Amino acid sequence: MTDFQDVDAQLEDWNALRTTATFSGLLLGNGASRAVWDDFGYDSLFENARTVEEKPLSQSELSVFEAMQTRSFEQVLSALKTTSRVNKALAVSSAAPRNRYYAIKEALINTVHAVHIPWRLVVPATLATISEELARYRTVFTTNYDLLNYWAIQHQPDSITDLFQGAEPGFDLSRTATEKTRLLYLHGGLHLVRNQDGTARKLMSTEGTLLGSFAINNTIKTLDDVPLFVNEGPSQDKLKTIRSSDYLSFCYDQLLGHDEGLCLFGHALGEQDSHIIHALRQAKPKVVAISIKPRSKAFVQHQKRHYAKVFEGTGSELRFFDSKTHPLGSSRLTVPVEV
Repeated sequence: MTDFQDVDAQLEDWNALRTTATFSGLLLGNGASRAVWDDFGYDSLFENARTVEEKPLSQSELSVFEAMQTRSFEQVLSALKTTSRVNKALAVSSAAPRNRYYAIKEALINTVHAVHIPWRLVVPATLATISEELARYRTVFTTNYDLLNYWAIQHQPDSITDLFQGAEPGFDLSRTATEKTRLLYLHGGLHLVRNQDGTARKLMSTEGTLLGSFAINNTIKTLDDVPLFVNEGPSQDKLKTIRSSDYLSFCYDQLLGHDEGLCLFGHALGEQDSHIIHALRQAKPKVVAISIKPRSKAFVQHQKRHYAKVFEGTGSELRFFDSKTHPLGSSRLTVPVEV
């Protein structure tokens, strides 16, 4: 689809579309999480952290973000962690960077808790539906870092793997071969942390306790467990964080090489995700099925033009479908947000 002038507003039914093409990959964006819990609109965790009711970022913490010219919590927390350790080694007071580290992490924790769906509201049937759909694909890529997929794949541990293995599950680049569906977190997740040596580790928990354990901060005075997720800032900052992690780099490289059929669900592919667009343009997937909400004729046409421009010159066949006809877009999954 390359004609930008004459674009119709027709959308296919996913159930019919999937019988006419093979999709080995699924790329999930924020819309997939918002289909379940509308407060998952992580438009700006940084802005929310400035105004969150409980212990927002102070001017002192904001100055660290300003000095590093980023809005990425992962980058700032990692930098403060390194600074504190270096100061300690040089017999220089490490109190200031350590205190800023805890304050910023606490603001992040409070913000995440403010927008994340509580475990008590999660419907088992919803998680079963999600896991069943994910298991249809060879590889599932996601830029979401909430816990929905983490909770969902516990329903099908024999069918889906996130490639973290061992008693204290870690990522090993030499152990990525598997016959299971691979769930790859392109931007990390709330359940993933960066070890002191830069490697990635998965926090283990049962059901809803993980969201609570994410709140461990001042009660345990260590500088370990820096959350590993790429949350904000320009695309080049996101790519910088991705390339600093063996796990995130692996996930990104898998997307770079995905030249087979790909279903794109709930992903806007906006300017802030130009690194994702770059990967898709390089991968040149044979066919791309793209979900669109049928809000209005003009909206559908605008969306079609946007995606056509994104994939222009790749040779990819673009198919557009009504997001509500996809299992992950079903209204049955929606949990009303508490007021």
